[in-house]
Amino acid sequence: MSTPRRAPGGFPVVGIIGGGQLARMCAPPAVGLAVTLDVLAESPDASAALVVPAAPVGACDDLEAVRAFARDCDVVTFDHEHVPGPVLAALEADGVPLHPSPAALRFAQDKLAMRERMEAIGVANPRWARVRTRADLEAFGAQAGWPLVLKTPRGGYDGKGVRVVDAPEQAADWLEAARAGQAPFEDGILAEERVGFVRELAVLVARSPSGQASAWPVVETVQVGGICTEVLAPAPGLSDELAGTLVEAGLRIAGELGVTGVMAVEMFEVPDADAPGGTSYVVNELAMRPHNSGHWSIDGAVTSQFEQHLRAVLDLPLGSTTPRARWTVMGNVLGGEYPELYGTYKHLLARDPGLKMHLYGKGVRPGRKIGHVNVCGDDLGDLRARAAHACDYLRGTVTE
Repeated sequence: MSTPRRAPGGFPVVGIIGGGQLARMCAPPAVGLAVTLDVLAESPDASAALVVPAAPVGACDDLEAVRAFARDCDVVTFDHEHVPGPVLAALEADGVPLHPSPAALRFAQDKLAMRERMEAIGVANPRWARVRTRADLEAFGAQAGWPLVLKTPRGGYDGKGVRVVDAPEQAADWLEAARAGQAPFEDGILAEERVGFVRELAVLVARSPSGQASAWPVVETVQVGGICTEVLAPAPGLSDELAGTLVEAGLRIAGELGVTGVMAVEMFEVPDADAPGGTSYVVNELAMRPHNSGHWSIDGAVTSQFEQHLRAVLDLPLGSTTPRARWTVMGNVLGGEYPELYGTYKHLLARDPGLKMHLYGKGVRPGRKIGHVNVCGDDLGDLRARAAHACDYLRGTVTE
C-alpha cells in the first residue's frame, strides 16, 4: 500500500467517492481542519474536481479505479449512496475504513430494507408493503386506501423513482419488471400510503465511530415538484416536545444502524389527536451524507454539516451545532434559460451584502440544482423574501 499524502504534522487524508457538490463543499472545512481532501470524480469538470487539487477521474462502479483511489486515503466516505455493493465489499475486504460502513449505507441505498429496519427499531413509518404482483397491490390499496405512493427500492432521488397511482393499471410496467426480476425491482416495489401531512421536516445528525453524536435544530423543508426549494431553520412553530421527539428519533436511528458521518432523516409532520400539540411524525427517507436540508448550516450554525462530517469520519471531537442567528433561510438555485451567471451573481452581491451564495460550478440546465443561497437574521418573512428573490434572479424569472 502506498503512503498517503499528508500535510506536515501527520494530518490524515480523507477520500470522497463522487465529485458532486457535496464533495465540493467539504473543501473549505478540510482546509480549516488541516486535513487533505481527495476526490474520485466522474469527470475532469465535475463540481468538486474544479476546486479539489487531487481529483482523479474514475467511476464509482469501476472496482480497480476505486481501489487505486482508496489506497492513498486514510478514510473513505461518499458524495452519494450509489456505490455498488460489490465495490464496497471489496474495499472493506482490503481493510479500507469506510464511513458510513456498507452495513449502515444499505439502509440509505435500499428503501425496502430501510422500512423493515425502521419498523424493527420502533420508529414511526407510514403504512407500507412490499408488492410484486397486481394482487399484492390491490390488497394493500384496499387496506391503506388509494391513491398509493410507489417507489423504486434503489436509485430514486428528487422525485425520481416515485409514482402516485390511483389504480393497479397505472403501475403495470413496474409490476411486470418486478415479476421479471428486473432492476431496480429485483426485491419488489415499495408501496406506501399517501400521507396526509402538515409539512415536511428534516433532522440532521452526526455520529462518530467512537459513538459521539450531535444534532442540529429540526428544519422545515419546502418541496416543489419533488425538489426541495427552501429550508427554514429552525422549523417555525414546532413545539419543543415534538422537536425533542424528532431529534431523539434521529439519534436513535444513527445509533441503531451504526451510522458514522452525517445523516439526514426526512420526515412528515402528521396530524395526531393523541399527541401533545396534535401532531406527530413518520419517517420518509434517510440520506447518509451531508444533505440539502443541512446546507443552511454553512452560514447559520457554529459547525456546518460539512465540517461535522469530516470530524465524524475521522473520529475527531464533534463541533457545536448551535445556530448563529435566530433564523436561517436556505433557497435552492435551479437553472433557467440563462447559462451565464457571473453578471447576475455580481448584481446580487451588490444588492444584498448579507446574502451568502454557494454555486456549484455546474452547467446550467432548466430545473437543475446549480447552487443555493443562505440568509440569516431575526425577521423570517424578510429572509424568505430575500432568498426567494436571489434564487429567482439567478434563474432569470425576475430581472430586477
